[in-house]
Amino acid sequence: MTFGRIILGLIVVAIGALVTIKAEWFYRNFGPIPSAEKFLGTEGGSRLAYKLIGILAAVIGFLIMTGLIESVLTGLAKLLVPGIK
Repeated sequence: MTFGRIILGLIVVAIGALVTIKAEWFYRNFGPIPSAEKFLGTEGGSRLAYKLIGILAAVIGFLIMTGLIESVLTGLAKLLVPGIK
């Protein structure tokens, strides 16, 4: 499963990099994100949101590749649900 995890992580990182690099293309084809325009700036808020989504996807891809995703998700679950040990 290690080889498959590395391949999956690379695919997620590549998608994240693509979204980050081509934020303008995503903006033109999918349009603005209203909440991003409201909270992240005037006209550039959606472009920033697309870039942040891409960076988040790349970070998740690296977590998948290194096998740290389980630890991160477990830690988040422990923070959100107090009964989990």
